[in-house]
Amino acid sequence: MLSKQLELLVALQDLDCMLKEVEEVKALGFEAPGKEDLEKAREELAKKIEPRLLSTYNRLRKHYKRAIAPVKDNKCLGCFMQLPTSLSVRGRRDDEVITCQGCGRILYWLD
Repeated sequence: MLSKQLELLVALQDLDCMLKEVEEVKALGFEAPGKEDLEKAREELAKKIEPRLLSTYNRLRKHYKRAIAPVKDNKCLGCFMQLPTSLSVRGRRDDEVITCQGCGRILYWLD
């Protein structure tokens, strides 16, 4: 269940990045069609995410471009901090949301 929620959060983050890029293109004076479709997709996706996780994600988005960071070789790829082994073991079980002790981002593990 939790891994599905994390997948939805990663997809939401991707949509948010695309929306930001559309705004940047418009700021340069170019047309960027499809913004409404992206916003609609974001709304539908956000409805599928648990309110607590969505709230945490939105709070983190105020501070970071990417609120969710992958973990590779036991390092948060958001801040490149080495994670404790116990945290890595807990994160791979997918029974709780793990945040980085360094930057606070929501973490997910790459296989």
